[in-house]
Amino acid sequence: MDLTPRVDYFGHFDPYRVPSPCFVVDETALRDNLALLADVQKRSGAKVLAALKAFSMFSTGHIVAEYLSGTCASGLFEAKLGFEEYGGRDQGKEVHVFSAGYKEDELREILQFAQHVIFNSFAQWKRYRALCLEMQKQRPGLRFGLRINPEHSEGHTDLYDPCAACSRLGIVRSLFAGESLEGISGLHFHTLCEQDFKPLQRTIAAVEEKFGDLIPQMEWINFGGGHHITRRDYQVEELIQAVRAFAGKYDVQVYLEPGEAISLFSGILVSEVVDTAWNGENQAILDASATCHMPDVLEMPYRPQITGAARPGELPHTYRLGGQSCLAGDSIGEYSFHNPLKVGERLVFEEMAYYTMVKTNTFNGIPLPAIALWNSDTDDLKIIKRFGYEDFKDRLS
Repeated sequence: MDLTPRVDYFGHFDPYRVPSPCFVVDETALRDNLALLADVQKRSGAKVLAALKAFSMFSTGHIVAEYLSGTCASGLFEAKLGFEEYGGRDQGKEVHVFSAGYKEDELREILQFAQHVIFNSFAQWKRYRALCLEMQKQRPGLRFGLRINPEHSEGHTDLYDPCAACSRLGIVRSLFAGESLEGISGLHFHTLCEQDFKPLQRTIAAVEEKFGDLIPQMEWINFGGGHHITRRDYQVEELIQAVRAFAGKYDVQVYLEPGEAISLFSGILVSEVVDTAWNGENQAILDASATCHMPDVLEMPYRPQITGAARPGELPHTYRLGGQSCLAGDSIGEYSFHNPLKVGERLVFEEMAYYTMVKTNTFNGIPLPAIALWNSDTDDLKIIKRFGYEDFKDRLS
């Protein structure tokens, strides 16, 4: 996996220009990604949707809407965000929704504005079918689909593998026996996580093997997300050809739902050293927290890159970095630096646009990072939002 950006977007960014901690997104990098995805959309015939679960910095929604066909959501609130901020209300951009389980009041609201509503089980579809078909009479463009589970696992981490054994996500083929597909116009599958074309190619083969007889009955097929299309080593031409071949073979509209690919290489997290100490090894306390600001460090787990830092022992001064929370495991990892860390020094964590802002929390009352939009071409910088005590308090009662 080549996570080298095509351009050194943040090579000349001054981290002392923003408050700390702060997420900074580069508009230029974002537009570069979107332009590539728009080209894939144009040449393949697929419709590309922005997966808001990965990146939902809605101040950039108007930018995303310039390039893509719409958004996909995992529930009511994301769907409303896509409708309101990404061109759904005023530009005719599509809003697609999948949920592992809908509550009736939420579904009733979703049916007012979404274009595609995808169900995770026949039980849910049958429970709400009459409601859905009645709404379709009022909104003829409304379409309904089922999420299928091809029982083909491409994931490397069970926590993020929708096709892991006994997954609650998607309907396996054996459960289609005896079920009516009346009212269903499409199928949705999702097996990937930060992967290139080859796993998708294998997934498509698995879907055709198990569900190929059903596909000709459909108007559309959603290939889900996890496509790292904007990575420099992604096989873009192979993806385009595969989409064209599939759509031509079955006469269906193909959808792609990249999330990370939209904001890959476009964001950083600026953090400040609050204290240094020693307890068997050098410690540094930061105002950025693994558990509060980048929980995938603990859940995935993974080790984020820090600009100018290296692995332990590769440079003269090694530190274990941790956050301000009381969680003993609030550790970001061990890094080495050319010089000793000093209180007030700024560190830049790379690749912090996706699955970061959407997952932040205020455990221990740790403040949320500010959010900034920067343009690496013009050097324009705008602090989009700062979070304070009221943001912490308002989540509680």
